[in-house]
Amino acid sequence: MWTWHKVTVDPKNRCRLCRSTGKEEQLSCWRFHLCICLFRRFRDELKMNVNQQPHMASPYGQPQPGYQGYPQSGYGGQHVPGGYPAPYAPYNGPASAYQPGPPQGMRGPPTSGAPPVSAAQAYSQFGQSDIQNGPPPMGAPPQSRPPVSQPYSQGAMNLSGPQPPYNQQFGAPPTSMQQMTTQMASLQVGSTVPSPAGPGYAPPTVSQSSASAAYTPSAPSSFAPTSTVPTQPPSIEGAPQPYYGAPPQQPFPTAAPPFSAPGPTQPPGPPLASQQTFPQAPPPSQPPFSSAPPQVPTASYGGPPPPVQASHPRAAPPTSQPAAFPGGPPPTSTPAQYTGPPMQQPPVSQPSSFHSGPPPPPTSAAGFPPQGGAPPRPPHPGMQGPPLASQGPPMSQANHVAPPQPGMLPGPPAPGMAGPPPPQPGMQGYPPQQNGAFGQVRGPQPGYAGPYPGQQSYGAAPPAQAPAPPAPKRLDPDSIPSPIQVIEDDKANKGSEPFVTGVRGQAPPLVTTNFHVKDQGNASPRFIRCTAYNMPCTSDMAKQSQVPLAAVIKPLATLPPDENSPYIVDHGESGPIRCNRCKAYMCPYMQFIEGGRRFQCGFCSCVTEVPPHYFQHLDHTGKRVDCYDRPELSLGSYEFLATVDYCKNNKIPQPPAFIFLIDVSYNAVKNGMVRIVCQELKTLLDYLPRENPDVQSNIRVGFATYNKVLHFYNVKASLAQPQMMVVSDVADMFVPLLDGFLVNVSESRVVIESLLDQIPDMFADTRETETVFGPVIQAGLEALKAADCAGKLFVFHTSLPIAEAPGKLKNREDKKLVGTDKEKSLFQPQVSFYANLAKECVAQGCCVDLFLFPNQYVDVATLGAVPTSTGGSVYKYTYFQAQSDQERFLNDLRKDIQKKLGFDAVMRVRTSTGIRATDFFGSFYMSNTTDVELAGLDCDKTITVEFRHDDKLSEETGALMQCAVLYTSCSGQRRLRVHNMAVNCCAQLADLYRNCETDTIINFFAKYAYRSLLNNPTKNVRDSLVNQCAQILACYRKNCASPSSAGQLILPECMKLLPVYLNCVLKSDVLHPGADVSLDDRAYLRQLVSAMDVAESHVFFYPRLLPVHKLDVESDTLPVAVRDSEERLSKGGIYLLETGLNLFLWVGANAQQELLQNIFGTPAFSQIDSNMTSLPILDNPYSKRVREIVESFRAQRSRYMKLMVVKQEDKLELIFKHFLVEDKNNSGGASYVDFLCHMHKEIRQLLS
Repeated sequence: MWTWHKVTVDPKNRCRLCRSTGKEEQLSCWRFHLCICLFRRFRDELKMNVNQQPHMASPYGQPQPGYQGYPQSGYGGQHVPGGYPAPYAPYNGPASAYQPGPPQGMRGPPTSGAPPVSAAQAYSQFGQSDIQNGPPPMGAPPQSRPPVSQPYSQGAMNLSGPQPPYNQQFGAPPTSMQQMTTQMASLQVGSTVPSPAGPGYAPPTVSQSSASAAYTPSAPSSFAPTSTVPTQPPSIEGAPQPYYGAPPQQPFPTAAPPFSAPGPTQPPGPPLASQQTFPQAPPPSQPPFSSAPPQVPTASYGGPPPPVQASHPRAAPPTSQPAAFPGGPPPTSTPAQYTGPPMQQPPVSQPSSFHSGPPPPPTSAAGFPPQGGAPPRPPHPGMQGPPLASQGPPMSQANHVAPPQPGMLPGPPAPGMAGPPPPQPGMQGYPPQQNGAFGQVRGPQPGYAGPYPGQQSYGAAPPAQAPAPPAPKRLDPDSIPSPIQVIEDDKANKGSEPFVTGVRGQAPPLVTTNFHVKDQGNASPRFIRCTAYNMPCTSDMAKQSQVPLAAVIKPLATLPPDENSPYIVDHGESGPIRCNRCKAYMCPYMQFIEGGRRFQCGFCSCVTEVPPHYFQHLDHTGKRVDCYDRPELSLGSYEFLATVDYCKNNKIPQPPAFIFLIDVSYNAVKNGMVRIVCQELKTLLDYLPRENPDVQSNIRVGFATYNKVLHFYNVKASLAQPQMMVVSDVADMFVPLLDGFLVNVSESRVVIESLLDQIPDMFADTRETETVFGPVIQAGLEALKAADCAGKLFVFHTSLPIAEAPGKLKNREDKKLVGTDKEKSLFQPQVSFYANLAKECVAQGCCVDLFLFPNQYVDVATLGAVPTSTGGSVYKYTYFQAQSDQERFLNDLRKDIQKKLGFDAVMRVRTSTGIRATDFFGSFYMSNTTDVELAGLDCDKTITVEFRHDDKLSEETGALMQCAVLYTSCSGQRRLRVHNMAVNCCAQLADLYRNCETDTIINFFAKYAYRSLLNNPTKNVRDSLVNQCAQILACYRKNCASPSSAGQLILPECMKLLPVYLNCVLKSDVLHPGADVSLDDRAYLRQLVSAMDVAESHVFFYPRLLPVHKLDVESDTLPVAVRDSEERLSKGGIYLLETGLNLFLWVGANAQQELLQNIFGTPAFSQIDSNMTSLPILDNPYSKRVREIVESFRAQRSRYMKLMVVKQEDKLELIFKHFLVEDKNNSGGASYVDFLCHMHKEIRQLLS
């Protein structure tokens, strides 16, 4: 029934496997290969006879690789020469598979060996962890294991080091990040050095990334599915961790075929340390992943083929060993919950048994497993059950797969850890297996307790003498979480089905996914996105997790054509139905009682009488019978017509007005801005916003020009020519005319066009260079006051207002202050004049949009104070040139004038008992703690709201929020727009981490950090961001992940991209400026981000990089984007980079002539004009398709993106590379890999 494996002891009477010390005559260290029931039956007999029997098979499966010098029956009975000369440190928990090795004479942990391929190896539905890998053979008794043995982490990435290559022909890794775990096993931060590489370590070659056909200069990867073998870590403990310093100088590790190249015939000795490299990707000539079943290695390392599977199940190899998965990685399914006594638990460093089983599920043509719909493999008998409370979402959300994936990362070793010994004969060809963690096998790690009480400490066998350590190498970027893969997975999983909002607490698709929304009681994610859809029940839980609880609200968001705009509800003179106590508006959360005569408020539980005209009977379920006929009872978003009671001064508002204020100083005339604006306005006045496209807009317009003085124009319809009136007393501004300044366009068109024709000629010869600014806004404000209406000012301005007038500014640009404690003053307004002016504007409903055309410093931080406080926008065109910038400016102006707009708005957010809105971010003004006042609110503006607990929440009722915006429409109608959102509440931290949205969290973090710059030094703001992110991940690690080595970086599934996105925020020009970034640019971006929605902030911080050369002109689908790194670029490719503000078309030096001819009209790379801002219109499908893509990108953004053509190695390439955010940038921003290591170090410090 079983074989025996003798336990040997070292001179100090310690077990050579685990270094545990037993009685002299008896050691309790053995390994079994028999089913659980037999183990229970013969346990005592085994204990008594363990030192008196012949060799016994490892009780936990195949012998661990690296236990050299002992017969390995499961591997053909071959002995592996070599031994570990020195005692091994006690094993106190799983550690990394490969740590840079110890000093001479120290031992290293075992390598990740593999069992032989015999019979058909079954898929594991559980992936890389301590759980059962594959269903048992027919009739095999169940194995039982205690729950603690499963280090279930939603994402642990191996940050600790490379693994030996396994030359198995392996099915392609899952394309879906949902099919991979983000567990990175053992990001060891250690000061030790690698031990020698053994047979199977690839010889060094050129650095390449593992992409969908191995990255080559001529064939770039779209995105990397996986990297099978991570590379060595950069970080070292004991020495300062490089964070924003230079990365290691070593080249990327080699690209050797990890899966199919056969190994050497004889086991060679370990190479020199300088030769030790680790395969990272297959060579270009060989596809990295094959859909063919794995070939059984035959002449590998001189060993015979492994024996065929015996009739009894094969012993379970250690968890640090890989499984043989023919054809592909295991599908993920539901997590297993172990049952059984703890004493039957194998050590975490060993995996459960491998069994012969049914063949793997079918793979696609490319070798990838099906994305979804394939039935999961049945779990091992005895291992089924619901997930543990702390285990995160079911594994159908992908947490464990066999090969390392994007989302796993090798990292620095723990102190004192040795490198792996050479692989043993017959062990090649298997991907490494980890304990539910990415990247590498577990070895002993000093200083960390085992994952469960009573765990035996399995050490490693003696290694060969370690040579001199090699210098550390960079981690493999393919082995860390890939934003592209997450985006593509979300598109595949959530893009095809409509998103129905009726389910409380359901996280929506990502902003990068095109999806259709069906409103069934909660607001569409186009209106509201939350950072967490499971809200902690208590404030203590919220503080512990540090996850921000916030909502990004876009009240007037534009909806796609296939979705209905919010319905308008008119309750007549009585107005909207509201709760008597908290004043919440009628919504689906109100509960009707007493036959429909009263309703109980869902926010404050107050009972309110139903007005007689609103009464309706209830059905048998307690719902009103007219529930689905009334939008306010069945939908998440709708509008009420407001009564006079909701109007300012109880008066129906007048239609709003647009006033155009044009700078006519020397700079404005010289750069062509004045002529362009006047010419465009003649056309734009036909496109003023209106409710009904068939009806003319009733918005009135007015015109003024200025330099040191102001010129007002009377354009009354009865005049033959416009009249100009000059106000030179700018210290006491007034409007010299009331009648004729604000007019109806259709009535005064002839006079208006005459004026716009005359203005450029009138000031063509001006020599006035000084301008005013404060009096200009005062003039517009006074005009609106005189007309008793709300409105918007369009100010076109060029220079710092240095003329004598209120609001005069001085040039305070001082780069010496950058990086000092005084830097914060540069983001604050110079004078208080503009803050007071903004307050007056908001009171009148006067919104200001500012178009800047500076050639030098204009103090955007001060000039932008009024626009950002009134709900307006700032547009900036530095060094404006009519030829190259006209298109961008005019498109911005057209969008700005035509967009849907609300005036004189007030927003209030109400919440259910237990939470309240405490902080707000955006372009608005607040005179109290609850009301957000916006002189103007357009369809692109967002208000971000942070929530705090003021009481305990209930899991049953959840948490409710209602955003109500009172505004005047462009037709002059007073309306209330209401958005409702219900989220779940949770008492378990795991539930909180299971339902977060990283894009929204990053949007909140960016706004919070950018606002903090006003009062804190930049370094403190950056450190605070890193610390909060580390606390979020450390809390998850401590409370939600299964026990495992502190060397593991474990990330929640839905937050695995938090580090990469946070690094993008930290590297942004606002928080980490380069030498060429002006103070105005930083102030401009700071104000811009404060009102961004989640979709805009996503592409702003992580730009979209599209391989144009992979475009299929016959298809409407876009090629898959690639990651933002220079390594992903191919010299033979053409890439389109979208940042939200700019478009770059990067052309590789070796791009195909036919491609260049189709896009640029020239076959020669050297003849491409890098100054072009628009692509030539050519009569071929490729040209048409590329131009369509450019236009579609522009249509998705609120601001027009100027196109810049960047030729490889051109001077513009530096600007282009600045947006490759996964790389280290010129201003010292860390690369993604370096930052991930730094983040893990921060987490370890918090945990320790």
